[in-house]
Amino acid sequence: MIRRSRRSLLASVVALAGVIACALVATGAVQLLLGERPVLDYDAVAARLHATRWEALPVAIGGGVLAALGLVVLLAAVLPGRALVLPLSGGSSAPVKAGASRRSITGSLRSAAESADGVESAKVRLRRRSVTARVRGSRLAGDDVAGQVRQAVEDQLDRIGPARRPRVKVHVRSTP
Repeated sequence: MIRRSRRSLLASVVALAGVIACALVATGAVQLLLGERPVLDYDAVAARLHATRWEALPVAIGGGVLAALGLVVLLAAVLPGRALVLPLSGGSSAPVKAGASRRSITGSLRSAAESADGVESAKVRLRRRSVTARVRGSRLAGDDVAGQVRQAVEDQLDRIGPARRPRVKVHVRSTP
């Protein structure tokens, strides 16, 4: 069970572009029906497009931009999003359909990293195959604290029991 993000930002941008285009067309149609001058003059646009040659630089640039935007939208639709809920292992041979949110796992690992002696603050980044903990403290003794933080994070990962066990990396920075 891996729940993934929904790409709502990209979908919203595409929907907004469609709404804007529809609003322009509807506004122009209503203005023509009322006998007023339309906001978007179709005759002027058609004359301008008819006068433009396919070899012109604006046509090539516009085509390239539209092709790139289309590729981005297509890739966003096809490629899977970032996992929001990560599967947990069942412990036995039978698969268990249980998961934990990425946010809760990251918070739990950050608390474990901050529990090590001499650590003032910790930032934890959870990726597909690794967990990176960046810790800060005023009286840190590099390797010793790094080992303590690594052990605390690994112990917490053992308690959580993710289906895929990530590597643990620790970066220590002392503050003056």
